[in-house]
Amino acid sequence: MRAIAEELGAYAERLEGTWNVEIGPSGPLLAMMRPSKRHEGTVRRICQQLDQQLLVTHPGYICASGPEIEHPSIGRMRRPDALVIPEAVLDEEGLAVDATQVLAVIEIVSPSGPDSDDAHGEKLTEYPAMGIEHYMIVDPRTGTIEVHSEPCAGRYGNKEPYIFGDEVPFGPWAVETAAFRRYGKQGNVDG
Repeated sequence: MRAIAEELGAYAERLEGTWNVEIGPSGPLLAMMRPSKRHEGTVRRICQQLDQQLLVTHPGYICASGPEIEHPSIGRMRRPDALVIPEAVLDEEGLAVDATQVLAVIEIVSPSGPDSDDAHGEKLTEYPAMGIEHYMIVDPRTGTIEVHSEPCAGRYGNKEPYIFGDEVPFGPWAVETAAFRRYGKQGNVDG
């Protein structure tokens, strides 16, 4: 599967636009990425907040957007919107970060909905199967947030719901969501 994913990645480099290759239960898939400005703004706000806290809680770690994560023993490779990893892994050879080095992942639901990005579907079983301790799903369509933790047997044992405006506990960190913006809304979180 990895070899096919690498071939798809090489092919995607010749295409216009931004493409993403992942390995899901059905095998490798190639998808065009078109994140909205609000999607990217939310990723940036989360990464900035976590980066400040990581200096204290986990020196040498960062919140990054972009790297893929891979867990070869379960045959999965995913590209979350953001992840908490040791900064040094970004200087290593290869395409994907070993899932055992990932402390947390963040997914932002796209404007087209959860069916197109699978934050509430396969990823909700794959991330705990990879051993990732903390998973945050931010949904700017509804102004809601879910924090999942306690991975066990391919699922998370704990789920906590929040809304935009809350200070959201996320593992040993906290994410202030007052500046998060909903899709299709002007200015503030309510309208």
